[in-house]
Amino acid sequence: MRVVTLKTLALAVIFAASSPVYAIALEGGAVAAPDQYGAEVAAQILRKGGNAVDAAVATAFTLAVTYPEAGNIGGGGFMTLFIKGKPYFLDYRETAPKAASRDMYLDAKGEVIPGMSLVGARASGVPGTVMGLWEAHRKFGKLKWAELLTPAIGYARNGFTVADKQYLYGAEAIKQLNGKTNFGDYFGNMKAGEIFRQPELAKTLERIANKGADEFYKGETADLLVAQMQNDNGLITRQDLADYKAVWRKPLRVNFDGNTLYTAPLPSSGGVALAQLIGIKQQLSDDFKGVPLNSARYVHLLAEIEKRVFADRANYLGDPDFSQAPVSQLTDHTYLVQRAHEVNPNAISPTENVKAGLESHQTTHFSIVDSRGDAVSNTYTLNWDYGSGVVVKGAGFLMNDEMDDFSAKPGVANAFGVVGGDANAIEPGKRMLSSMSPSLVTRDGAVTLVLGTPGGSRIFTTVFQVLNNIYDFHMPLKDAVAAQRVHHQLLPKDTIFTEKFAPMPEPVANELKAMGYTIKDQGWSMGNVQAIRINGTKVETASDPRGRGVGMVVK
Repeated sequence: MRVVTLKTLALAVIFAASSPVYAIALEGGAVAAPDQYGAEVAAQILRKGGNAVDAAVATAFTLAVTYPEAGNIGGGGFMTLFIKGKPYFLDYRETAPKAASRDMYLDAKGEVIPGMSLVGARASGVPGTVMGLWEAHRKFGKLKWAELLTPAIGYARNGFTVADKQYLYGAEAIKQLNGKTNFGDYFGNMKAGEIFRQPELAKTLERIANKGADEFYKGETADLLVAQMQNDNGLITRQDLADYKAVWRKPLRVNFDGNTLYTAPLPSSGGVALAQLIGIKQQLSDDFKGVPLNSARYVHLLAEIEKRVFADRANYLGDPDFSQAPVSQLTDHTYLVQRAHEVNPNAISPTENVKAGLESHQTTHFSIVDSRGDAVSNTYTLNWDYGSGVVVKGAGFLMNDEMDDFSAKPGVANAFGVVGGDANAIEPGKRMLSSMSPSLVTRDGAVTLVLGTPGGSRIFTTVFQVLNNIYDFHMPLKDAVAAQRVHHQLLPKDTIFTEKFAPMPEPVANELKAMGYTIKDQGWSMGNVQAIRINGTKVETASDPRGRGVGMVVK
């Protein structure tokens, strides 16, 4: 048996305590956002003297207009913050309506009804985005709330230019949703290179600007949302909206090589997964030593680690308010050593032997840092492209299809091919398990890296690989973000997913196939990372070339 050496600096995973208060002045603020409109609005707010949270709120509302395939007010998400030397985490994930039930997507024979958790009003959880942004602003905002919504209102009323990639997503969504929802009534005339206006959404944003979050959850917008639910046989009620709350939680903290990573706790699986990925890899340092980036051996080692992380995810993780997940055991040093011992560095571990080790398409992310060094890493989503395809008539915004992130039936995969168990079963008021992993890295009490990505189950494996590129291979930020990525999630058996943007070289693919792997192009880009790196007072950004994002340093 191979001996697994202990690192001189062991992995430590705890719920975050305060970092030392520090004073820092950077050369400027920075933003990395998924489109030019979000980036420009963030820069505008920072130049006005707004802080990182102000810029994040304004960017999020702008993306709800200009990036409707994922930006939203009808969805939810997570925000990791570092403010005046202290880490924070805001959970504004959607919740299951009170009328939801464990078997709501099963037919009379107990089989999952295809598409029911993805398309139409019954696919939607209670939205959290507006409340989340309101809570972040209430706690940390500096500029007036209404001022932060002004750019988004302008883009909704006056229009924005549709991007080529955006049109392709829209055309595909229209094809899939035609006749099933009212999506085509609102987005059917969206054409690349043309101005696209959303007058109903402009009025909704004006009401929210004037009246705050109560307008969305208790006002006219709530009435319109509930009317749409009733018209389309959805489940969300006025009471569901009135009872929704965003929750401040303690971020998960992972110490590695003198750095501290702050990331998402449950109900995201992302933080636990990152802690396990980093910890197991540290224990396998001898096996990784001298292994070239993205060589066949490197990819195999990643796959061996990832399949164990996904086995634990499926069995143990869910909303912490509904089940007691064994987070401390899953991230304990002794357990990670045990999992590392199970890795076969030379051959594929049989899938059927990879069990839980103890006795769970479109999202968007942006990163912002202000000149004082305060930072926001925000990931929010409608789940699939354009969510459920249901637009709230009279209010002009899309609803999420986040209910698909629950386990409709134990052992049956969701849209991302991920299986789940009882910990993530549907229950009224419960938050569905997520993979979103908005993350920050600090060193000596100051932020050095802000990053995150969309990508469903690929989110935390993407973040993990970018961290490896930066800290193990010392790649420049832009190269680290652009580099080839791979993904393995236990099931489908022995399958490594790749992408067209940075395809796996044929010799590497052939070597992995000879080991017994199936190499599969997943058919869509693996993530859209938005990152900011700080070195002393110097700031740089990297927006993933897989998307249409923009990075700016704001001096």
